[in-house]
Amino acid sequence: MTTSTPDIIDLLAGIKPGSSLDRIRTQRPETREQAQKSYRALFEPENFGDVSHAERQAIASFVAGLHRHPDIFEFYVSPLEEGEANRWVVEVLKAEIGAAQAVGPYGRYPAGALSVEDAPGPIYQVSDAGREALGAKLAAALEHAHLLVFHLRDASPRALQALIAAGWTTNGIVTLSQLVAFVAFQIRVIAGLGLLAASARRAAA
Repeated sequence: MTTSTPDIIDLLAGIKPGSSLDRIRTQRPETREQAQKSYRALFEPENFGDVSHAERQAIASFVAGLHRHPDIFEFYVSPLEEGEANRWVVEVLKAEIGAAQAVGPYGRYPAGALSVEDAPGPIYQVSDAGREALGAKLAAALEHAHLLVFHLRDASPRALQALIAAGWTTNGIVTLSQLVAFVAFQIRVIAGLGLLAASARRAAA
């Protein structure tokens, strides 16, 4: 797209040039650059391939909603709100995010030392109304995103088969998983930067 795309983590974290957080990020230029390249590869590719722009924005919005991060949700959902064709999707997403809220992480480890950390938890399924509105493909993507966010230990070939049955290609599944992982990473980085900023403010008080 455009080479003037702002650094998205700086934008979402409210980092100003020359600020203490800007200086912290400047100390790790490769990390900063790679995060931005990942954003552009996932949301501004030259070719959207098997995952449309609207699907990418919807999945990222859903993941941000699961993490209860309203600013990032608004960032990713805004392109859908701007287009008449997808505006209704926003309301469906909000309803599904409300129904999908959980704490996690849940799931079962293979029998062994980690089994003491096994934790049962709700398996999210898109509502009948949501499935009808979003279609089988996007509904399956939201269910898979919920699995990766809250039930990563329970990921299985059967879960992947559900995506294929809903119309996802192998390349599309890879992109879907990358989207979920990237938005989760982005949220963790921004949360960490927020803690650093709060710590700096306390130290300066």
